Amino acid sequence: MTGIRTLLRLVVLLPVLWATGSVVAATWTVGPDAVHKKLATALASAASGDTIRVLAGTYAEGTLTVDRPLTLLGIGKPVIDGGEQGDVLVITAPDVTVQGFVVRGTLVSNINDNAGIKVKKSDNVTIVDNVLLHCFFAIHVTNSRNTTIARNEILGDPHVEETRQANGIHLWRCSGAEILDNLSQDHRDGIYFEFVTDSHVRRNRSLRNSRYGLHFMFSHRDTYSDNFFRDNGAGVAVMFSKEVEMRRNQFIRNRGASSYGLLLKEINDVVIDSNTFINNTTAMLVDGCNRAEVNGNIFQANGWGLRLFANSMDCHFVGNSFTGNTFDMSTNGNPVYNSFSGNYWDRYKGYDLDHDGIGDVPFRPLSLFAMVNERMPYAVVLSRSLLTQLLDQAERLVPSMTPEGLEDDKPLMKSPHGTRSL
Repeated sequence: MTGIRTLLRLVVLLPVLWATGSVVAATWTVGPDAVHKKLATALASAASGDTIRVLAGTYAEGTLTVDRPLTLLGIGKPVIDGGEQGDVLVITAPDVTVQGFVVRGTLVSNINDNAGIKVKKSDNVTIVDNVLLHCFFAIHVTNSRNTTIARNEILGDPHVEETRQANGIHLWRCSGAEILDNLSQDHRDGIYFEFVTDSHVRRNRSLRNSRYGLHFMFSHRDTYSDNFFRDNGAGVAVMFSKEVEMRRNQFIRNRGASSYGLLLKEINDVVIDSNTFINNTTAMLVDGCNRAEVNGNIFQANGWGLRLFANSMDCHFVGNSFTGNTFDMSTNGNPVYNSFSGNYWDRYKGYDLDHDGIGDVPFRPLSLFAMVNERMPYAVVLSRSLLTQLLDQAERLVPSMTPEGLEDDKPLMKSPHGTRSL
């Protein structure tokens, strides 16, 4: 009778002990020489809160599902291979951690968003220190909060055509995400956000992606800082969003026939601060943007430093440096509702009699040939000709065709940033 009473008491107390953290979670070990040789078996047997240690080896078990809070810990970079059957690892539970794996073997599909790691309606998921190799979508997260994606290597296949590529990190309808210190390359978009709010993208490297290094739409109150975007079809596209901050990012060699380092399309209340744009086709294109603070950025050796469309209003450019660009800026209209003050322009030929570091006469950065080229793009073949130089010189001496209100009232005599190298 004593044993029966003890057992009944444990059954009654078990929920209380679990809620107070008094129950010790179990640790399972999976490996070629371990008791459990299949990861699917451990996933089916483990209880919520347990840890599954997976030893080095290759686990080709089709699509695996994590449907309860668990920690999956790879030891020695074990490989999870989906065998091109669909998704590889699907997470449908909150409070899951996946760390230390090589994930490969998704099925390429024009119908399904197959992913190396897919998170569906699951909060507080952490994906860290993994390698996702030649996946269709690498990490795909939907309808989830507080996802952390950190220190992963996301490596697409550089030899496949764009129609067989998807995104490296893809988030849809998420909030509170932290995307930190990842490498994403050779995908369609390195990082993609749609309907993602209150999230942060920091210290990532996005390289050689066929479309965008970072692409986000309808995503509000997000920050993007200290990221590196190089050799993408286009660097970053910010579309239909508001209250966005982008600080200390580098946009390098994002080139194409109509490419750019940064596109601002139909966004409001944006801060673009202390970024570096070097050797892009167009460093920054501003289209339908309102209330932008563009401060302390470097525009160097680009085709166009800035293309500011006339449908943008209340954009302020302060403390930026424009050096070595084919065109410092161009426009398709008369953007008199925006302002420039205290920027450095290497084409400025003014003087500083009081030696305060500010030119004594305003500078008009929009050249006549830039306006001609905006209307007739094929005229760019004449950009280095003597005729072009004479036209621009005549316009500077007797302004008549460039917008009257477009000028920097306090041009700097020296660049506050110096010259950067690639």
